[in-house]
Amino acid sequence: MWKLLKKKNSYEQSKVTLTVDTALEEFSDMVYRIALNLAKHDADANDIFQDVFMRFMKYGIGKEFDSMGHAKHWFIRVTMNVYHTQVSKAKRRVEVEKGGIDTTLKEKKRDYSTVSDCVRALDEKYRIVIHLYYYESYKINEIALLLDENENTIKTRLARAKKMLKTKLKDELGGG
Repeated sequence: MWKLLKKKNSYEQSKVTLTVDTALEEFSDMVYRIALNLAKHDADANDIFQDVFMRFMKYGIGKEFDSMGHAKHWFIRVTMNVYHTQVSKAKRRVEVEKGGIDTTLKEKKRDYSTVSDCVRALDEKYRIVIHLYYYESYKINEIALLLDENENTIKTRLARAKKMLKTKLKDELGGG
């Protein structure tokens, strides 16, 4: 009889434990770019960046990641969670300061001097998909897993975001 050999999972051999220096070296640029893309402002992006690495120091040191890809996913997810936490805190603060009156003004037409400015002008759900697809080179199925969404939803958001960007860029360049 044939004896089946049980394969060792390759990821068991490639477990990764990160130090702060390694995490900063590997993921700092990516975390900052995602934070800037989400928050739209340097100061907010810096706050998010700092919070992400503080969370890493609290929860990630000593944690065994299955691979560097797993660690990258962890940093992306934490960056998005920190952003959402800051947005909800800011929203509650504005509501308390203004006595519960919603004073949010619609953003007026802006000058879009670069493609990244146009991307930042998109709604969050489109910004993050564009960023992960084009800037971080994730595939649609990976983005769907990362954002916990259906692949078709991601495809639709990506197509809509491209269409919106095309329109904005045409307007900026004078219809050309």
